[in-house]
Amino acid sequence: LISTHGFPGDYSHEDVGFLSTVPSNLLTLNDLHDCMAARRWLHANFVELENAIVYGNSIDVYTTVETLLSLGIIGSRIHLVLPPPEPGMSCFTDSAIDKAVTRAMESAEVQIHHNCVLAQMNHGEQPDPLTSVSFTTDAEPLHLHCGVFINLSNKGVDYDAFKSINKSFLVFDSRLVINSTFSTSSPFIYSAGPLTKFSRRYYTEEWSHANFNSKELGQELAAMLLHLFDPTLEPVDEPPPEMDCLVPLYKQAKIQVTGHVETGDYFCLHLDCYEQVETLTCWSLKPLPVSNYLCLYGKHEQLLGQLLRRYHEGLVRDLYFFRESRCLPVFHDRFSDFEQELRQISLNTLEALRSSAVKFLTYNRNLLPMFAHPGQL
Repeated sequence: LISTHGFPGDYSHEDVGFLSTVPSNLLTLNDLHDCMAARRWLHANFVELENAIVYGNSIDVYTTVETLLSLGIIGSRIHLVLPPPEPGMSCFTDSAIDKAVTRAMESAEVQIHHNCVLAQMNHGEQPDPLTSVSFTTDAEPLHLHCGVFINLSNKGVDYDAFKSINKSFLVFDSRLVINSTFSTSSPFIYSAGPLTKFSRRYYTEEWSHANFNSKELGQELAAMLLHLFDPTLEPVDEPPPEMDCLVPLYKQAKIQVTGHVETGDYFCLHLDCYEQVETLTCWSLKPLPVSNYLCLYGKHEQLLGQLLRRYHEGLVRDLYFFRESRCLPVFHDRFSDFEQELRQISLNTLEALRSSAVKFLTYNRNLLPMFAHPGQL
């Protein structure tokens, strides 16, 4: 059995105090099915004069507000209620983006309430339907009339998922416990994704799958399981000593994309101490080639057309620098294979490196015609 869940039931009714009777106008959004059902419910039941309350402090609350606005609900009827943030935590890692989102909410006349904790619904009376909600705040209590309540307040494992894991006698410690080879406490059950965590004895709370790229995790899981389906495959080479870690270290970025900023030209790229791309933040009013920009993560600045030098020379003015021909090979789907091939070549063999690069460009000249290849010069 292979489990690759996110948090099943990321946002649950239990978070707001309902274990049995759930109000019809209390919505939780965990997947595309939930979102489509909520959209149909809003079209069929949401009265034009009632308030929509969005409760939570994750990035999902902002995308939810944007969706409500796109459905034609005016901003003054939307109340964004934000619980107290955890110290040093924010769903936006960039202060400029945080300010831009706040300005966008204010310009749309969305009502924003900070540091609010849900205290009571319907004054403690009959829960269905919800007509009012109360919150404790730093000052006076907040009371709001409610036509629909969208709960995005806490992420966790819902009761049904926990019950299934527990009845299977799998080790569960706030999340499903796995080892470095994706195996649970049962040798026949593998798992990956945000639902999982490594055992406490590893002392690696920050290295859980929730912090890494889901596609990379899927590739690693597939490679791990491949030998079970095809035992004729040659065994994988043992990793070098520096890579033989207790917990696997993943390299690809975990990227979240959201919203629209009125300027549409904000771009921030951060290089680490090795001059490799560490973080990338981009906001644009136009559609972005997200898969291309994901390829930039972990690449050295010299590989990107000597990015650092060109930036200091004032030649890199916006993200469109990465649409120039010098960066296109990095976005090619075979470039990662090319990198692996180069790592097999000794650094002292300059001619072999050059020959391998020429071979790559020649083989892919139909997609990279801007580069010269043997026979043209």
